[in-house]
Amino acid sequence: MTILYSIGMLLFSALIRIVALFNDKVKKLVEGRKKTMTRLKSLSFKGRPIWVHCASLGEFEQGRPVIEAIKKKNPKQPVVLTFFSPSGYEVQHDYELADEVLYLPSDRPGNVKKFIKAINPKEVIFVKYEFWYHFLKQLNKLGINTYIVSAIFRPQHAFFKWYGGWYKKMLGFFTQLYVQDEESGDLLQSIGVKNFQVAGDTRFDRVYEISQNSKKYPELAEFCQGCKVLVGGSTWPAGEKLIANYFKINSDFKLLLAPHEIHEEHIAQIEELFSEFTCARYTQLDKAHFNDIQVLIVDTMGMLSSMYRYGDIAYIGGGFGSGIHNTIEASTFGLPVVIGPNYKKYQEACDLILIGAGYSVNNDAEFKSVMDGLLNDGEKLSNASKASVNYVNKMRGATEIIVKELF
Repeated sequence: MTILYSIGMLLFSALIRIVALFNDKVKKLVEGRKKTMTRLKSLSFKGRPIWVHCASLGEFEQGRPVIEAIKKKNPKQPVVLTFFSPSGYEVQHDYELADEVLYLPSDRPGNVKKFIKAINPKEVIFVKYEFWYHFLKQLNKLGINTYIVSAIFRPQHAFFKWYGGWYKKMLGFFTQLYVQDEESGDLLQSIGVKNFQVAGDTRFDRVYEISQNSKKYPELAEFCQGCKVLVGGSTWPAGEKLIANYFKINSDFKLLLAPHEIHEEHIAQIEELFSEFTCARYTQLDKAHFNDIQVLIVDTMGMLSSMYRYGDIAYIGGGFGSGIHNTIEASTFGLPVVIGPNYKKYQEACDLILIGAGYSVNNDAEFKSVMDGLLNDGEKLSNASKASVNYVNKMRGATEIIVKELF
């Protein structure tokens, strides 16, 4: 199996070099890996670094609280941050708490030995789903403590299939696996893996920290004052249409909308959807007309995580597409969340629905039923709100557990 895996890595490397000729994102990956191998020759650290690897931007948000805690404990501790995906590297290549930000080289024995020798990490942290055989084997061989954090396992993963012996071997290369939930722990125990601890998801610590330092926007506070408010977070056209159809039936609330894409064409489409009502763009806001505005479109980036503080209910986008966006940001402010049907691979969404703090809808009728219930029944809204914030508070603490082990 190791031979097949190694051949697969060779074929993958060859394939992406071909695809890079036609695809800018893949081209960035190929060129980024080359730059990493060149950069290795000149790396220098004051002390052995802790190496943190994230596949992409979402995993970075889970690894970030750990990096911050490491630097808080020991500001002089060097940190190397690596990404597999350009979507992570391109956004965070200047991350201020990392001494080096690099692409992860291809998982081939020669690359692996060069990389680990140059980095010379004293400890290594992989985030969530990262299982690279040759990297893990070499780290284990060198006796370097290696952890995975915020990991989550499901029965359909290869580790738990009849052919999963080779994959299971990789789990043994880790010093400790920090998993998100008891179900993951039970699955690991079922195949004899004991080097794990149920610690939770570090994203809860990150989101809670953001909420405690959230920005205040007086103009949003004024817009929302005295009204029930639905916050549309990272919305896409399908969800925006859902909200607009309901708004035509019941507009006895205000809508604070932060679309996922804020280019002119999309903003214009939203304005057309809500053309029967008074809309305003945040970047063109006239404070004198607050009382007349029913729909405020936030057409700028970076505000959403703080916006939820002004809402009563959140609709989180993405559930009618490839998958929902971040529900925890809304939950930490005590907002019940409404989402589309594609949520089952997101554990926090499943949990919120289970405890009555989240609602999945498939169509206009279901959205109307949920919204009517929350807007018209104060006790139901209050209970959902309490369940939401209590869930986030219960799930916090993973970062402290992990960093305590590191130090």
